[in-house]
Amino acid sequence: MEKPELLAPAGDMEKLKMAVLYGADAVYLAGTSFGMRSFAGNFTDEELPAAVRFAHDHGVRVHCTVNTMPRSGEVVRLPAHLERLQDAGVDALIVADLGAFTLAGKYAPRCQRHISTQASISNFVTASAWYDLGASRVILARELSLEEIRTIREKTPKELELEAFVHGAMCVSYSGRCLLSNYMTGRDSNRGACAQPCRYQYYLMEEKRPGEYFPVFEDEKGTYIMNSRDMCMIDHVDDLMEAGLSSLKIEGRAKSAYYAAVVTGAYRHVIDDVAAGRTVDPIWRDEVEHVSHRHYATGFYYGQPGQYYEDSRYIREWQVVALVTDCDETGLATLSLRNKFSAGDTVEVVGPDTKPFSLKVPMMENQDGLPLTEPRTPQMVFRMRLPRRVPAMSILRIARPLSAQ
Repeated sequence: MEKPELLAPAGDMEKLKMAVLYGADAVYLAGTSFGMRSFAGNFTDEELPAAVRFAHDHGVRVHCTVNTMPRSGEVVRLPAHLERLQDAGVDALIVADLGAFTLAGKYAPRCQRHISTQASISNFVTASAWYDLGASRVILARELSLEEIRTIREKTPKELELEAFVHGAMCVSYSGRCLLSNYMTGRDSNRGACAQPCRYQYYLMEEKRPGEYFPVFEDEKGTYIMNSRDMCMIDHVDDLMEAGLSSLKIEGRAKSAYYAAVVTGAYRHVIDDVAAGRTVDPIWRDEVEHVSHRHYATGFYYGQPGQYYEDSRYIREWQVVALVTDCDETGLATLSLRNKFSAGDTVEVVGPDTKPFSLKVPMMENQDGLPLTEPRTPQMVFRMRLPRRVPAMSILRIARPLSAQ
């Protein structure tokens, strides 16, 4: 089995750096228009070349989303946008609309063209048709089983790469094709502005009793009409590789830099272990429990996931407290504060290619070398002695119950 590419989200420059340093083979991002996550940080025309340079300097490819379904008034701006992406050095464009695909071939011919999951590619005929048109990769619909992916792999040209989401949020709509957000909020989910109303809490109101809200119950626990779990396939990387996937994609451009770092690092180690025939260290499976997430499931890979009958709210049990900006050979680290913590607390440290470890926080010192029990000012720079040297961009986190009640 060939080792697949690990493709990580990069919603802004900080997230891109985290994904790159924690082991991504490629990152996917967007400019400030034509991307399906308009509320991620995204990259301006001035920021994008620097982002591409940073990735390329670390041997990491950059894929840029151009996967909205543009209207006629918008599509006229697309040629100039595509030219800017090519000039910035983007390696591949992720498109869903056939017109955008055609324009990408004309105005950004040096960029590969990947077909977005928004195109809902579910069979080998469609995948092959996109290849015949000039696509080098298709990103498969999330509703496919491993058996269906094997069939697509067997019946498509071997040169066509297959990519699939393996971790992150799942949508209650078919591969993200939803109009609920448009109807309720006027924000078009197919043009990058989904308000995710499927995750709201709903009540029933009778027209002659305005202001009287009646809960909607399926049973004593509530209603589960639109419950959705998060996908997690870290326990099944061997099956994903055996099915013939070329790229394993982590969802989450709108999520935190901490999420990008930890999830990318976990999958990096598991992919490497599986590819080398080594026993996977369970500590990396545990890492994906350290980020904000809903209950995990395996999506459609092993068949229909069925209705989920538990609370679908996010689980948040860890908080980032500081980021290491520098650390010398003795373990003396310079850090930047993210959330409050104190000497005597027990924290964990995780970093690029660094297995997580815990320590009791010693007395710290400020930039003037004065003793410091509790750094308080956001972004405050301070120093702290760690048990050993760790790479820059390592993260200090603390167990802290933050889940909604």
